[in-house]
Amino acid sequence: MVSFFFTFSSLFFLCIHVSSAVDTISADFTLSGDQTVVSSGETFEMGMWYKQLPQRTVLWVANRDKPVTDKNTSVLKISDGNLVLLDGKNQTPVWSTGLNPTKSSSVLKAVDESGSVLWQSFDHPSNTLLPGAKIGLDKRTGKRQRLTSWKNVDDPSPGLFSLELDDSTAYKILWNGSTQYWSSGPWNPQSNLNESIPEMRLNYIYNFSFFSNSTESYFTYSIYNHANISRFAIDPRQQCQVYAYCGSFGICSSQSQPFCQCPQGFRPNSQIDWDLKDDSSGCVRNNEIQCSRGDISQALLLSNVKLPDNSEVLGNTSLSNCGSACLGNCSCQAYAHDASSNRCLTWIKDILNLQQLEEDNSEGNTLYLRLSASDMSSVSSGKSNKVIILGTVLGSLGVIALAMLAVILTVRYLRRKRMGGEKSDGTLAAFSYRKLQNATKNFSEKLGRGGFGSVFKGVLHDSSDIAVKRLEDISQGEKQFRMEVVTIGMIQHMNIKLLVYDYMPNGSLDSHLFINQTEEKIVLGCKLRYQIALGTARGLAYLHNECRDCIIHCDIKPENILLDPQFGPKVADFGLARLVGRDFSRVLTTMRGTRGYLAPEWISGVAAITAKADVYSYGMMLFELVSGRRNTEQLENGKVRYFPSLAAAVLTADGDIRSLLDPRLDGEPVDIEELTRACKVACWCIQDEESHRPAMSQFVQILEGVLEVSQPPFPRSIQA
Repeated sequence: MVSFFFTFSSLFFLCIHVSSAVDTISADFTLSGDQTVVSSGETFEMGMWYKQLPQRTVLWVANRDKPVTDKNTSVLKISDGNLVLLDGKNQTPVWSTGLNPTKSSSVLKAVDESGSVLWQSFDHPSNTLLPGAKIGLDKRTGKRQRLTSWKNVDDPSPGLFSLELDDSTAYKILWNGSTQYWSSGPWNPQSNLNESIPEMRLNYIYNFSFFSNSTESYFTYSIYNHANISRFAIDPRQQCQVYAYCGSFGICSSQSQPFCQCPQGFRPNSQIDWDLKDDSSGCVRNNEIQCSRGDISQALLLSNVKLPDNSEVLGNTSLSNCGSACLGNCSCQAYAHDASSNRCLTWIKDILNLQQLEEDNSEGNTLYLRLSASDMSSVSSGKSNKVIILGTVLGSLGVIALAMLAVILTVRYLRRKRMGGEKSDGTLAAFSYRKLQNATKNFSEKLGRGGFGSVFKGVLHDSSDIAVKRLEDISQGEKQFRMEVVTIGMIQHMNIKLLVYDYMPNGSLDSHLFINQTEEKIVLGCKLRYQIALGTARGLAYLHNECRDCIIHCDIKPENILLDPQFGPKVADFGLARLVGRDFSRVLTTMRGTRGYLAPEWISGVAAITAKADVYSYGMMLFELVSGRRNTEQLENGKVRYFPSLAAAVLTADGDIRSLLDPRLDGEPVDIEELTRACKVACWCIQDEESHRPAMSQFVQILEGVLEVSQPPFPRSIQA
């Protein structure tokens, strides 16, 4: 059946066939076929379209559950004071605004004759929250305004996930309308922001607000620049963090593509949905367990998994007794045994939220999934056949394989013995002092000096170029050195005095920015500088958001951005870095970064910093990347030029943005949009209040062109 949906869609992404000349629907007006109604601002368009059409941004769908059969005979009109959608020749009602019948209204533009609002789509959001719309709770009726996902990318039918406001002023995501698996935490009325969500901060692109009185509570937001087209997306860091993403009995693995797999003895419940990348229907058994027929079921072992939800504890017992208890209960689907507490866990209902963990994840458990005897025999048979085939192949090639293995092991042993690259308990190679002394020719080629020691060039036995950092200054220097070890490698040993890195032939960023006319250095072009800015932002976003612990670098500056052979940026020198657990947002430190790159809250002496300190430093560095000069520069007339003030003034006055660019790039093609974007980003980064600075992940989206950036305020601290 061909399906049609009545929708609001963004005009920017749409090809219009026939449009009404007005933006209102009167009592004698009908909408059908290819007719549409366009808003007065020509931003939104309302009409009916085929479901399978080129990509457009659909913002609201009226008849999500009931697509019409024929758009040419289906009609949208006013009837008894309601806006109704009638399907086909029989004019069957499929959707209505559901208002009480009123006297005829000459025009219904969401208002009656007195100007009061009768109905508006904002009160019935689908899957998109537009500026001015609400997510909230009507305290009089108990009705909630919530966002509900589409079933899949092509089907706007209500999906399994919804976002709504709970009674504690927190956003929460529900699965299947009942199971909560994420919460934003409560709104902070003192600071007017949500601490746990960096995007929900004031005075940026969006202005979030929370209102509450005796009749309702709701969140809403507005945009400072109404010319921007915006959207918010809930994007988990890992797909498997989405609750029950693979449905019942499905196994989610972030390490595989596709993410969802059915265990042995199971198949997709709906192959059509799985082909559409909608795995929420889950998996079903190939053969049901027939307890009444004496089916002797067995269990399939799934190792290193995150145990599913909703287990039942049978008490203290052995693994053997636990298995017997489950297999003896026809309703039992799976079991697990906690050796530390000797507890037996069983699952009676469907298995939900089962995740396959990474090999190096020590938090995994073993789950025994019940299979019918026929499915278990096919699994065992398949394994037996594989063993026979493998045995035959290995038997034929055994002598050759053993000989090759012996050669490889011998070569690797000799190489490791000569160079000392043994693995420690961490993930990095460990070298003896003598081996690094030989690799660096007794530390003869010095590349430079850092805050706590010198860096030397070396060459490993396999001809790999390396840079070796040697600890020379004790006390405070050793603290910084050891912090770098912990941050990048999690290796903790009393006698570590040297760190080995990949050698970066293009040196640090400062060596290409702050150069004399006589120096023979490559002048970085506009495009390359922009890519360095974007790459550095991605690196910081990774440190802040994607590591197990949030890593605050604390010393972002051009000297600590190294450039690989392709001038790709690498964030380096973690001597001042701080690890912050995911449950904490601030860290106290007595360390001091580099003057000129320090955030105001750090300089103040309170020294309780967040990842926003790195954001500030990044902004200062970005200004220098644009200008090719230090931010503070002594002029010939004795005056001091402070580039951030100059740049902010040009942005505020809509001045010549080209005047801010490195003069060495005169004559080179300049992307004005990228240059403006970079300057705005830098100015947002150095806002006085840390809560006004967006998160690093948002700056990545802005620099990628995914997110628009509004005009930044002039920071008070840099005003002349």
